Amino acid sequence: MARIKKEELLEKMFGDNYEHLKTRRLRMTRVRVPGKEVCLAHVLTPQDSAIYQNLGLHIGVHEGEDHTGESLGLVRVTPWESVVIAADVAAKSADIQIGFMDRFCGSLIITGALADVEIAVNEVMRFMVEVMGFRPCEIHKS
Repeated sequence: MARIKKEELLEKMFGDNYEHLKTRRLRMTRVRVPGKEVCLAHVLTPQDSAIYQNLGLHIGVHEGEDHTGESLGLVRVTPWESVVIAADVAAKSADIQIGFMDRFCGSLIITGALADVEIAVNEVMRFMVEVMGFRPCEIHKS
């Protein structure tokens, strides 16, 4: 039944050209138009030090630092440039460190004590929703 729906969708998309395209291999590309939203908000305290090492939290600006045992806050926002605002709000709201920030894909990783990371993630969510008008997601914890 799912195949019928897929064929119906393709027929609607390509209209009169569908019969000609039916025997050919089609390549579909998804385009994502980012809206104003917080896509991911998660707080965790990993038990395995490999997680910290694979995140690269001990290199670059943080070279030689060991964040093992600290909590992590993961936040992803769109549009991606707004991650700079999220990082600023997080840093001003609690005693955390910015472990990683990527303005090209909207990813933010913060580190610190569990209570501070929770406060920072909650404040980022509050600010982005109430002040900036972003659509929220649920904050998860593990």
